[in-house]
Amino acid sequence: MATTEVKPSANKKPKKIRNPSLGPKKDLKKKKTKKSKAPPFDKTIEKSGRNEQRSENNDDELISEPVTASEQLSYFLNLLESAVSIRVSSLELDSIKDTCVVELSQRLAQDVSNLGEHIKLSCGSSWRETLCEGESLEGNVDPGNPSVLVICSSALRSLELLRGLHSLTKQCPAVKLFSKHLKVEEQVALLKKRVNIGSGTPSRIKKLIDIEALGLSRLDMIVLDMHTDVKGFSLFTLPQVRDEFWDLYKNCFHQRVLEGRLRICMYGPKPAPNLKKKKTK
Repeated sequence: MATTEVKPSANKKPKKIRNPSLGPKKDLKKKKTKKSKAPPFDKTIEKSGRNEQRSENNDDELISEPVTASEQLSYFLNLLESAVSIRVSSLELDSIKDTCVVELSQRLAQDVSNLGEHIKLSCGSSWRETLCEGESLEGNVDPGNPSVLVICSSALRSLELLRGLHSLTKQCPAVKLFSKHLKVEEQVALLKKRVNIGSGTPSRIKKLIDIEALGLSRLDMIVLDMHTDVKGFSLFTLPQVRDEFWDLYKNCFHQRVLEGRLRICMYGPKPAPNLKKKKTK
């Protein structure tokens, strides 16, 4: 019997047999995945920068907040004891009243432009005669005896504050009491006239007091500049100037403060421990 040979259909393609050693067949189609958006990196940095800046500004605001006369006095006495290495006795503490510290108006910023207004307000109704009068009245006003002394850490800062006092010194010019570009002889000549306001550095002020060119009989207020320079130093932290200031204060001003004849005005940002928030770890 003859056998017929079956030919494969031309239309059908032969199936490919998969090698079983390759394992189960995987789905080769790519799954669509949602693309995650990148976080707004720049905005995040900007926001965090703003927050840090805001927190720093808040700290600055707390530090420069006005403090009471009692707090300022306590701060000043602590500086005195640590700098001069002496203890202020209880008798001295009892005699030092809060009234020896000038409590400035909180409505005005304590900057250069407002210095004249602050001093005027602190002198009360007699500010014109005390600060502006230019004629030397015999028997009443001795030459070379200012009523206000502004004490700064540098000559440049002293000049800057004098610009803030311009409105008070038109009739009676303020005397520059620093060593930069000024000889002692020139200052002695200027102090032979009536002086209402002087501004300078501790070392030159003390020198002029020691040679009896600068008198203290009229002195009612010392203005201590609390400004910090670009390096972070101030009248109380710049090493040499700090030592010169406390030498001046101890020998020329402290007894007058104890007797209630001299007031202290700390002008500018002051540490306020009771007002400053403690940072939590």
